[in-house]
Amino acid sequence: MANTDTTAEARPAAAASDPRMALLAPLVAWLVPGAGHLIQKRWIRGLVLMACVVTMFTLGLAMDGKIYKPNTGDLLEMLAFVSDLGAGGLYILGRMMDWGTGSIINATADYGKTFIVVAGLLNIMCMVDAYHIAIGKKP
Repeated sequence: MANTDTTAEARPAAAASDPRMALLAPLVAWLVPGAGHLIQKRWIRGLVLMACVVTMFTLGLAMDGKIYKPNTGDLLEMLAFVSDLGAGGLYILGRMMDWGTGSIINATADYGKTFIVVAGLLNIMCMVDAYHIAIGKKP
């Protein structure tokens, strides 16, 4: 007869995880893309995510993409702002340096703003992933 009782060794890592990490990992992941994984010693995943988010954001800026500002206007612009804000430190840096504020004068600018929006959304997914790793829900 097999023993179905779970021992301390067989329990998920959630019981042994640090509750502060559940708050710290998503915050750090928002501020610096990929860093939420790096502080949890997920080196390869963190570096790959960092490279993807930073590359997409940079390519978006290189294509003259727009970085959205908070406004009370169009619903789609508000959603794009929330998506851009997901890029965290990149968004803050972009606003401080006044990047992505020019008027759209070429065809690639529409692709550029899409790259910036998707970079922010990808970083939000990275934050959620870092949180799930911190609480032990994901190995």
